[in-house]
Amino acid sequence: MNGETDLELMASTLEASGRYRVLRKLESRRVLAMPDGSTTRLGIMLDLETTGLDPAKDEIIEIAMVPFTYALDGRIFEIHEPLQRLRQPSSPIPANITKLTGIDDTMVAGSSIDPAEVEAFAAPAALIVAHNAGFDRTFAERFCGVFSTKPWACSWSQVPWAEEGFEGGKLRYLAIECGFYFDGHRAADDCIAALEILARPLPRSGVTALARLLESARKPTCRIWAENSPFDFKDVLKARGYRWNGDANGRPRSWYVDVDEDRLEDELAYLRHEIYQYEASIAVDRFGAHDRFSDRC
Repeated sequence: MNGETDLELMASTLEASGRYRVLRKLESRRVLAMPDGSTTRLGIMLDLETTGLDPAKDEIIEIAMVPFTYALDGRIFEIHEPLQRLRQPSSPIPANITKLTGIDDTMVAGSSIDPAEVEAFAAPAALIVAHNAGFDRTFAERFCGVFSTKPWACSWSQVPWAEEGFEGGKLRYLAIECGFYFDGHRAADDCIAALEILARPLPRSGVTALARLLESARKPTCRIWAENSPFDFKDVLKARGYRWNGDANGRPRSWYVDVDEDRLEDELAYLRHEIYQYEASIAVDRFGAHDRFSDRC
């Protein structure tokens, strides 16, 4: 037997004992399942590294886009060649970002990302997926207009990880639960790891994580604005999942929550009965995958 076979035999023996779990290093795969004639779409898994969290002042320093072919039922067939580019920002990369990503000023010196190249690469995609789409979409749309024309999905918030038996949705944790580890916080590595996770059957439903993601992405979302809600109920709203809109962005500064359309009436009834305690008129915005996660909402 060769060395690789010996190592795999030892790993299997340890696992079979019931006393050990073995984490395997993620090996990038091109073909995840054999095509069977099903209707397919082209998706792109996207990840950005940036100089900070504020899209108004921080900048992209790395972009990775990994195209993949998937069936409408959530099976991933093939992962294609990625586009990965570095970019030198207008000011030095903060030390905490270098510590997190491994990207320093020397690595990005003289590098740039061509928006036209990004647009041409993303143009054929039927769906953009990110593991934190609320973060990535805002930066991406400011950098290249093509991203505002695409439907988006979030593999962190739109897969019901807890319902499937997971204790969180962070990429490294999900990878460990799936039995592998990877070099994290570089954009392409994160994308490939996310696709590997999305391609696998979930432990309770038995369908792939991508299937659950597509199911969520296809549903309309309702944003409920709890305008002028009593101050004394702010902690109650926060505990229920409401967030504070402090920047206004064309809406009043107020608490809000996003729910699936089939939960809308129940949530409105809750607000009127428990929070306002009268038949309040409550503002609701509806949106779908084309505008969800965008700061245009």
